[in-house]
Amino acid sequence: MSFLQSLLGGGSNELIGLDISSSAVKLIELARRGERYSVEAYAVEPLPANVVNEKQITDPKSVGEAIARAIARAGTRTRNAAIAVAGASVITKTITMSASLKEADMEEQIKAEADQYIPYSLDDVNLDFQVIGVSPKNPANVDVQLAACRKELIEQRVAALEIAGLVAKVIDIESYALENACPLLYHQMPDLGRHKTIALFDIGASMTSLLVLHDRNPVYTREQAFGGRQLTDDIMRFYNMSYADAGRGKRMGGLPENYETEVLAGFISDLTLQIDRALQFFFSAATQHRNIDALVLAGGCAHIPGIDVAVQDRLKLQTSVARPFAQMGVAARAKPAQLARDEASLLIAAGLALRAFDEVEA
Repeated sequence: MSFLQSLLGGGSNELIGLDISSSAVKLIELARRGERYSVEAYAVEPLPANVVNEKQITDPKSVGEAIARAIARAGTRTRNAAIAVAGASVITKTITMSASLKEADMEEQIKAEADQYIPYSLDDVNLDFQVIGVSPKNPANVDVQLAACRKELIEQRVAALEIAGLVAKVIDIESYALENACPLLYHQMPDLGRHKTIALFDIGASMTSLLVLHDRNPVYTREQAFGGRQLTDDIMRFYNMSYADAGRGKRMGGLPENYETEVLAGFISDLTLQIDRALQFFFSAATQHRNIDALVLAGGCAHIPGIDVAVQDRLKLQTSVARPFAQMGVAARAKPAQLARDEASLLIAAGLALRAFDEVEA
């Protein structure tokens, strides 16, 4: 299996998008009829505490069993999956090579020169590359994107999938999967995102990813250590609850009536501060962009009731919660009402599921 096969094409019309986060396994299967997509199957299965730490699977058996439960709940028979590794786990670099080289020759040259770009032995990494296009500096050359990831991180995920009876057909990078899902959000951006600068915050359990689009093109990405696990920890500490009970209460409700003022308000304040800080980093790094036209919130924390209103009021920026499936049909087995409650947390899974429709290279 080629690492990052998604970057090289190889789409398959039967493919599950499977996002393995530190708190849950999220599964989406899409179908396409003409230009329209539909959700055929979906499931979210919580993970036990600490089986995924800092994007690394420490207990493949527990993760595999959770994936198997998600498959059963979704009712899908598809056994090919697209998964992703965290961007921090992957070294990417754009290099320039002669346009006259064939792919096999490029591969041999990259392997021979890999120690210039990768601080690991080739025996310890999975390596892949993609020709981006003609080099703007010299039309006789092409720019080539190189990506490398330590084998053990790939093997952890592949092992978990095999336990669940799945085959990893595509291994992507989480930030690329997030970017791949952005067209599903154009409908809720001002002017459909054209000539606008939009900040997408995907707030996971332990990490928040910022992706800024300008005129629908990515111009900035950043990750910071902040996420919904902080709220779970606050609930555990404040109400003397277990990790499982605190997570369930956060998602399903049923917490003490003073929860919103005693715990949630402080978390929202911290979240808003983190968003504002990330935007300031963006403005410092991208001098050509001095304003944000709208914010879109994704990830599990985007489902906190009123979070969009709170962020909009504090930052004075148009803010909405991601609704990637709002313009799709939804199969009955995908439980449309439940999907609507979870969809903001499914962007990475959706971006992976869309790899099924990548054009296959000749």
